[in-house]
Amino acid sequence: MTTTPNFFTVSAQLRSQIVQMSHQAKAAHLASALSCVDILTVLYGQVLNLDPSNPRHADRDRFILSKGHAAAALYATLAWKGIISPEQLPTYGKQHSLLEEHPSPKLPGVEAATGSLGHGLPIANGMTLAARIQNRSYRVFVLMSDGECNEGSVWEAAMFASAQKLDNLTAIVDFNKWQATGRSQEVLQLDPLPDKWASFGWEVTELDGHDHGQLLAALTQRPTGRPHAIIAHTIKGKGISFMEDDNNWHYRVPTAQEVLDAKLELGVI
Repeated sequence: MTTTPNFFTVSAQLRSQIVQMSHQAKAAHLASALSCVDILTVLYGQVLNLDPSNPRHADRDRFILSKGHAAAALYATLAWKGIISPEQLPTYGKQHSLLEEHPSPKLPGVEAATGSLGHGLPIANGMTLAARIQNRSYRVFVLMSDGECNEGSVWEAAMFASAQKLDNLTAIVDFNKWQATGRSQEVLQLDPLPDKWASFGWEVTELDGHDHGQLLAALTQRPTGRPHAIIAHTIKGKGISFMEDDNNWHYRVPTAQEVLDAKLELGVI
């Protein structure tokens, strides 16, 4: 019997690790990583069918971090699950490290190289269709940013998935309302985002992207005959009050004192 993890505690620990990694590597995109932590915690904690000792097993569930700039969140999660060693995390962003600032499939647990936004969902389509062709039962999950929904390739992939009735595919949009240069809604007209996905033939669930219970219920749901889009309302920089909803942290790197302040607020020291 699988033991349910304490999602709140795990999320706090992951956020602490991500802040530390950003400081050590002098790497950007910290706030973007923090906004998706709760999604990753639930996915890896109770949803994905994965064997940490054999992360490339043919029948594993696939997860693609399409918003590859949030790689630090994925690496911290993979270390928590024992897919990579926690000792690798301090090498994040360092020369010759497999923990690059955008993920590479050279690292166990990473399914695809991402970072050029708009590619994750098309790749997930291919993996999902392959499962059908090979008569395998694995599911495919892809985590995207709201700014990524500016890309035409996302909507081409959305039409394909609907036409092919890819009901083992789940797309999660980390809807933190920001992208690199401003509010997502001011850059392009995203709203009403749930209606857009529904109009493309997807089953749509709209929820609080930091509510573990809502996430678990939605991520274990599997509609029949069509793909599933989860619009997860999140806060950029979630969990650290002086970073929350502040787009300066898209590129800012925390100082040693800010790392300490963040860890105190998260309750991990």
